[in-house]
Amino acid sequence: MNKPNQISPPRWSLKFFRWFCHPDYVEDIEGDLFERFEKRTNKNRAAKWLFTLDVLKLFRPGIIKPIKGSQKLNNYDMFKNYFKIGLRNIRRHKTFSALNIAGLSVGIASCILILIYVNNELSYDTYNSNYETTYRVIHYYGNQGDLPDYASLPQKEYQVWGNAPIAPAMQEYFPEISKVFRFTSDSPWLLSRNGITYSETDILFADSTAFDIFDWKFLAGNPKTALVRPNTIVLTKTLAEKYFGDENPIGETIIMDNDEPYEVTGVIEIPTNSHFSFNGLVSMSTFRKSRPQIFTAWGYVDFYTYFTLKPGTNIETLKEKIPEFIESNFTSNFNYSIDFEPLSDAYLHSEAGRQPGPVGSMGSIYIFTSVALFILLIACINFMNLSTAQSVERAKEVAIRKTIGSHRGALIYQFLVEAILVTFIASILAAVFVIFGHSLLETISGKTLPIDWLFTPQNALLALGGILFIGIAAGSYPAFALSTFKPVTVLKGSFKTSSKGIWLRKSLVILQFSLSIILLAGAAVVSTQLDYLQKYDLGFDSEQMLAVDFGYDDLVQQKREFIKQQFLKHEDVEMVSVSRAVPGDFFPNAGTGVADPVSGEIVYKSPAIYEVDEDFIPAYKMNMVAGRNFSDDFPLDSANALILNESAARLFGYPNPADIIGKSFQQWGREGKVVGVVEDFNYVSLHEDVEPLSLRFGTQFNVSTISVKLNSDDFSKTIAELENIWKGIIPHRPFDTRFVDQNFNAQYESDERFGMIFTTFSGLAIFVACLGLFGLTIYSTSQRNKEIGVRKVMGASIMQIIALLSRDFLTLFIIALAISVPLSWYVMNSWLDGFAYRISLGVEVYAVSALITLLVAFITMSFKTVNAALSNPIESLRDE
Repeated sequence: MNKPNQISPPRWSLKFFRWFCHPDYVEDIEGDLFERFEKRTNKNRAAKWLFTLDVLKLFRPGIIKPIKGSQKLNNYDMFKNYFKIGLRNIRRHKTFSALNIAGLSVGIASCILILIYVNNELSYDTYNSNYETTYRVIHYYGNQGDLPDYASLPQKEYQVWGNAPIAPAMQEYFPEISKVFRFTSDSPWLLSRNGITYSETDILFADSTAFDIFDWKFLAGNPKTALVRPNTIVLTKTLAEKYFGDENPIGETIIMDNDEPYEVTGVIEIPTNSHFSFNGLVSMSTFRKSRPQIFTAWGYVDFYTYFTLKPGTNIETLKEKIPEFIESNFTSNFNYSIDFEPLSDAYLHSEAGRQPGPVGSMGSIYIFTSVALFILLIACINFMNLSTAQSVERAKEVAIRKTIGSHRGALIYQFLVEAILVTFIASILAAVFVIFGHSLLETISGKTLPIDWLFTPQNALLALGGILFIGIAAGSYPAFALSTFKPVTVLKGSFKTSSKGIWLRKSLVILQFSLSIILLAGAAVVSTQLDYLQKYDLGFDSEQMLAVDFGYDDLVQQKREFIKQQFLKHEDVEMVSVSRAVPGDFFPNAGTGVADPVSGEIVYKSPAIYEVDEDFIPAYKMNMVAGRNFSDDFPLDSANALILNESAARLFGYPNPADIIGKSFQQWGREGKVVGVVEDFNYVSLHEDVEPLSLRFGTQFNVSTISVKLNSDDFSKTIAELENIWKGIIPHRPFDTRFVDQNFNAQYESDERFGMIFTTFSGLAIFVACLGLFGLTIYSTSQRNKEIGVRKVMGASIMQIIALLSRDFLTLFIIALAISVPLSWYVMNSWLDGFAYRISLGVEVYAVSALITLLVAFITMSFKTVNAALSNPIESLRDE
């Protein structure tokens, strides 16, 4: 007791000490605390604060009393025991353990591989330090008289391909712009060194500011001066090694197009996650020196323009000034405008046309991410079902452990430790699958997919957390379900699981069936659509059509008629044509004026343009719907004749093609009459509708491709003989060939790779789902062993027993079908919207997918149901 007027220690500190301190130590420690407090009260006015500090110092392990009803989670021996029991149970139940580990490892590995692909898709262009402040110009080329609301114009009406003068005009008009960079579309070049000549593609003209905007790694040379002077070229590492090997190429020369020497001023490396790539950059001053008029022509389209903003600048400020900028710089019959697109949108979010490289799809990202989550979810469901299937075998184990005093909490910890242990083993196996599957994924996707980002401390912690999460999530239901078994009921032999547990397992099976049907139907739709694209009638015949690319070579163009005649002498050659492009190739648009059907005045539009000779249309077996083809009988066709397709005729106001024949036209310096209308043909991929197209006679210096129609049973022999003819006429240039149908179908390469990836991982997901279904079949048959025995004794046939065991699953399958079909239809219909020409989602797609899923399910279940139906009823009816 404290004496009257004596200072007491803080009451709350004392209560706190008595609350946390172990009962065995309270009396002794409290006496010491009071003794120290009394000594301090005579000497120190801060005695109360020091008493509180002493109490807080005592709040530590060894003094804190144990929490009632809890397990010591930091007890090493306890977890060591859990670990040993877990390993013992894994070895004892080899079949279940193998299925669990196989399902989880495949699920985790598939999920990681998909995330590697998705991460790469999302990382495009992020290597640039100016990533957030870099934009590109997109251009709208409207038709005469067309006055859209530019503010609300959809992005798909714009194109990235534009003119040259926009760049300096923007640099001068917008003080907010830091740097502007242009490059041209790719061109074929002949590169020669030491007498060795190769035909190279993807060589671009580029401004010297390229390296101020893009952080391409410089391996040699000075980025500040590399592209300043005319006749200089920067090579990629691959091209530099091809021509110079291990030598230092800086300062060396390389001959371009058998003409002028170009000095190599740099060697760079382009990251694989760049939205456009190239093999070499030629200084823009070289282009300006040869064709200066292009750099002031707002109507000439061959440039891509990028720019960076100064710090603190808002892009919306620039967009507000666009109308004034256009008005002060552009005067023409066309309605022209621009907009600005962030670099971050270039690969995945851009809808503008004429991209400088292949683009990705956020829709594909969402689909692949969903597949990854589906596979992981199915793997976890598989784990739950297989673990629950063991409940009958482990029920007595749980009952005995409870009988000898084991708490429910200890049992829960035991099963969770086992689940985490299985997950850990599955994760190790998944890591092996990822290492071996990574190269396969790169092959299927056609991309380089870096994985070094996986091996970071942050991802190591994330992986550890993932193992714990998956282990706990997948093992939680079995742990809590098994730990609730009543020892008396189990040991009497009348053990049955609860109705809640049954419905949970049925729900999981419905989810597995639903995901399987969605994935299988998706794979079927993708495969059917790709097959449809391959077989669709494009409106021209490209079978056995060989294209010889000579890159606008002057010598070839001068001898083109002689080359045609020599090729036609070959017995396997049916027809030969010369053109600027063939279906599937890159092509320009041309400002084209045609007389209006009412007023007769020339009205300008901007259709695409093909420059061809008189043999192009018959060689490709295109159909003329009005008028005539170009002909030698009309010598002036090369200067004053124009052919349009049906879409172009409608664009100019002539729904009846015959009505436009004889109408006046103006196009790129030519004037004359429209002489024919060709039937619409798909000269670009079936992602897009047929666009308006004009065809004019290709003169000597504006064609680049020879089309050779073959009729051969031995292509290798025929092509080799044609190459000998070529070398005899054009010895300086390689015989660079490709088949037109393969070239056209290359436009669907990304779709095909999407289909391969989707189908592969869908198959893996269905495989994992089958493991879970197999586990539930084992559980179901184990629960109904005595019922099966009784029915067999009463005369039930094997087929009746199999039907009995399969009936519940059929009901669950029908429910899953009702859930999955509308979801799958919505997702795949959205994917098909990306094609102008597409299949219809009929009942047959889902009927086949459902039938395959059901068949796979029955085959999976049959391994157990047939065995149960064939088993001896005496074994199941015997009472222990």
